[in-house]
Amino acid sequence: MVKKLKNIATKKAAGGSGMGQLLDSQLATTVRDSAQQIWLAGLGAFAKAQGEGGKVFETLVKEGVSIQRKTQAVAEEKIGEVASRMSNLAGDVQTKAGHSWDKLETIFEERVAKALAKLGVPSSKEIETLIGRIDKLSAQVAKLGGAKAAPVKRAAPVAKKAAAAPKKAVAKKAPVAKKAAAPRRKAAAKVAAPATAA
Repeated sequence: MVKKLKNIATKKAAGGSGMGQLLDSQLATTVRDSAQQIWLAGLGAFAKAQGEGGKVFETLVKEGVSIQRKTQAVAEEKIGEVASRMSNLAGDVQTKAGHSWDKLETIFEERVAKALAKLGVPSSKEIETLIGRIDKLSAQVAKLGGAKAAPVKRAAPVAKKAAAAPKKAVAKKAPVAKKAAAPRRKAAAKVAAPATAA
């Protein structure tokens, strides 16, 4: 097409005025024919696109589904990796916190033991030693007195030993005091009875 136009333009430049009109009409005809061909090519492309549009659309949908599946698989893989990293990190943090908690507990126990020692509260080792000595002394008293000595019962936990020891001592003393006070009251009542009768 372009070659035709160049040839026509060259002939026009070389030719005269009669020839010029002829060449002008040929140029116009060539341009008109060329425009007509371009128009028809556009209409043909439009008709072909319309006819094959459904097929192209379906092809594009299939490609989209394929790409979506691939991206979902990659995304799920990445999410799995992140979840694994986070669980490992959480496990590490929990382990470190557990060690810190154990250290804190040990420090607390040591400080409580020091405070109790300063207050004069015996430790569990000291209580065990005293219980052993009491058992030995009870056995010696039994030998001297000829009676069988009852072994001292041991309390289960250390905290209960310290708290239960004063209560047991008070509980044992109270019945003795009541028994000793009962004969005195009876004797006083007998002495008072003859005085009121006279």
